[in-house]
Amino acid sequence: MSQILYVHPENPQARLISQAVAIVRNGGVIVYPTDSGYALGCQLANKQALDRICRIRKLDEKHNFTLLCRDLSELSLYARVENDAFRLLRNNTPGAYTFIFKGTKEVPRRLMNPKRKTIGIRVPDNEIALALLEALGEPMMSTSLILPGKDTAESDPEDIHMALDHAVDLIIHGGMLGEQPTTVVDFSNDSVEIVRYGAGDTHPFE
Repeated sequence: MSQILYVHPENPQARLISQAVAIVRNGGVIVYPTDSGYALGCQLANKQALDRICRIRKLDEKHNFTLLCRDLSELSLYARVENDAFRLLRNNTPGAYTFIFKGTKEVPRRLMNPKRKTIGIRVPDNEIALALLEALGEPMMSTSLILPGKDTAESDPEDIHMALDHAVDLIIHGGMLGEQPTTVVDFSNDSVEIVRYGAGDTHPFE
């Protein structure tokens, strides 16, 4: 049975965030809120937890995973970022964007696109997610909580609890969320390409 923590969306309780981080560090799979709906997350290097997430979402090896970062200080360790791209990210994060870069050797191979060797990077504009990442001290492997047969991320934590009560270790209840897909911007080639138009303003990247 999943544990549920009711975390304040604007002022996350440090005690509850610490409990959530302990579960992640212990190999757990968690559900947590972001600025684009609820997501599944686990520790970056934990293959067993990643396999559980793949089973929950019925993902194949071609799925593009995302590293959720607390800020841009972690970016160069995991992604190959040119100066122009870094300036654009600095001016537009946190925000509802997913940025695609060529991954570095620090990114586990199973998390990268198998052909392009790319990885998605996010700095979410959500206080609970940022508090989690700050306390964890490293990026978290993440994917939107889109259940099999659905097209959008889950927004109601009560529905999530009913669907995944025995499949995850923790559900962080951060209130109802509007489902707003991120804008996806690809920096992995010489040019900047907007792959998906979502909640993030595309004008800075056009």
